[in-house]
Amino acid sequence: MQVKPWIMQNSNPPAKTRQIGVLLFEEFSNHALANAVEPLRAANRLSRQPLYEWHYLGITGGSVSSSSGLPVTPEMPLSEHPGGALLLVLPSYAFQSQCDPQTLRSLRAASKRFTQLAGLDMGSWLLAKAGLLEGKTATIHWDEMTHFSEEFPEVDAVDRRYIATGDILSCGGASTTMELMLDLIGQHHGMMLRLEVAALFMHGERDPSALVPIRTGDSQVVEAAVAIMRRTIETPLPLDAIAKRLGMGLRALEKHFHSATGRSPRSVYISLRLGVARRLIEQTNLSITEIATRSGYEDPSALTRSFKREFGTTPRALRKSD
Repeated sequence: MQVKPWIMQNSNPPAKTRQIGVLLFEEFSNHALANAVEPLRAANRLSRQPLYEWHYLGITGGSVSSSSGLPVTPEMPLSEHPGGALLLVLPSYAFQSQCDPQTLRSLRAASKRFTQLAGLDMGSWLLAKAGLLEGKTATIHWDEMTHFSEEFPEVDAVDRRYIATGDILSCGGASTTMELMLDLIGQHHGMMLRLEVAALFMHGERDPSALVPIRTGDSQVVEAAVAIMRRTIETPLPLDAIAKRLGMGLRALEKHFHSATGRSPRSVYISLRLGVARRLIEQTNLSITEIATRSGYEDPSALTRSFKREFGTTPRALRKSD
């Protein structure tokens, strides 16, 4: 029996693998690098599809070391990469000394091979120096925002956590790198996969006692509701109780979910519970009865019916196929 890939129902149709280049410079940030590539790995794992493929690049073929001393040998120079969907440009502390002619030429050439370029941490400085940010909006690490604005008056420098639209993207630090990558995953494959990836890293998860009242946008309300749902998988709460904990009515909660995900809160809650069930089936030897209990179902039959609707197979069949 063929198992459907696990992409939530509101995700975009499966697309070809997006090719990502990760351009590392001496003294790059380990934290920013991890926050750039780990969401891509998680998206591949959760979707069970090769949505993203990435390669580590350098300006030359030599090894580079992170700011904490981790040595990394890039797979190839940037000039040898054929291009793709996105180039992540990741300098950090030594950014000014890295604005040499070879680097700037390489970035200008890469802009013709990659659909988007993203300046991470101090990456916007190199992109601006290469002449790629003229007339564009960008952000950078907050410590350098004033200096950046003065050095590049032709750039619309803004004090934002990240910029995720257009052909040049940017963010100012390690934590904002995670936010940028989650935003891109949501743009590419839908809000539900974005939420699943964020949840894997507990990104955006907050203490439910601090969630009332919620008076923000659709995405923030959905993330807050999902945080409550994840903590109540085994004993699911009524949706009106979740809405009340967020300081709103059920209809308002439903409106936020439809706007952000195209789905009802009930549908999302079920998908979260079934995701837990699937992981337990694949990663443990628990009985189907125990898995049903842990994922909030009264009995194995109820789990099996819901599971088959979501994934196109039964829990027992999936376990046999692994």
